[in-house]
Amino acid sequence: MRQAGRYMSEYMALRKKHSLLEICRIPDLATTVTMQPVNRIEVDAAILFSDLLLPLEPMGIRFDFVAGEGPAIENPIRSAADIDALRRFDPRESLAHVLTAIGQIQRELAGRVPLIGFAGAPFTLASYAIEGGHSNNFAKTKALMYGEPEAWHKLCAFLADLISDYLSAQIDAGVDCVQVFDSWVGALNSRDYREFIMPHTKRIFDSLEGKGVPTIHFGVGTRSILGDIRDAGGDVIGADWRTPIDEAWNVIGPDRGVQGNLDPTLLLGPIERVFAAADDILDRIGGRPGHIFNLGHGILPQTPLSHVQALAHYVHRQSAR
Repeated sequence: MRQAGRYMSEYMALRKKHSLLEICRIPDLATTVTMQPVNRIEVDAAILFSDLLLPLEPMGIRFDFVAGEGPAIENPIRSAADIDALRRFDPRESLAHVLTAIGQIQRELAGRVPLIGFAGAPFTLASYAIEGGHSNNFAKTKALMYGEPEAWHKLCAFLADLISDYLSAQIDAGVDCVQVFDSWVGALNSRDYREFIMPHTKRIFDSLEGKGVPTIHFGVGTRSILGDIRDAGGDVIGADWRTPIDEAWNVIGPDRGVQGNLDPTLLLGPIERVFAAADDILDRIGGRPGHIFNLGHGILPQTPLSHVQALAHYVHRQSAR
């Protein structure tokens, strides 16, 4: 879950010289940052350093990252006409730098651990594009979704095709697994998810069948729609920290793996409490195969690196028992 980032001093040293988008766009830098946590933490996989918003720019949606505020969209979607104006593109050309980075990272990894690629899901990408950045209530997004459902479905179908192609290109470039992030889909209830989102997200996962790599489907605040997310697709379903992992797996079902689900803020507290919470998760799993121990969302910037290192080592030691 966002292994590289502001909690690592070597990453911050690079950020003093380069913007986040520069790091994403320069394969040598993306490779360096992807390798940083692999070299410092006992992780079992590398996660491609990129950003889920990268596909927006070739579509015609300009954005940048504002210090302390996150992404800011210059020309957010406000109407059906804006959706009609979006440009289709070939990710193998417009996002070639990401694919080049994948090849470089795999050469650097040399089989040490697998590499996970990723992309944003339709609701999350659409909400960023419509809201103009992060939102607490997704009012503009839902207004378009409810008020102009035909335009909404056109936008999500467009995004689903694009994401399918982008993930397929990442697989062809050499990633060993792909993850679809629907970070903000917990803003929806089950009925709305099934009507407005599921057909499009399912289309992505269906398109990846037969590609020969496992798929992970992740969202935040999804306790009430975990079963719906399972039905939309993914070999592994992510659960955030709000739901006990055994309860989440009961909803998800025995035919899927689960990923999660330590609260990332626990890493800010005493390490003994971190270990106790990890034990609780492992006890609830009970040695059942198919669990990827992970955080319930991304590592916070103020997290001590030593706590992340200690957690990874502790989970390996406890799991070996």
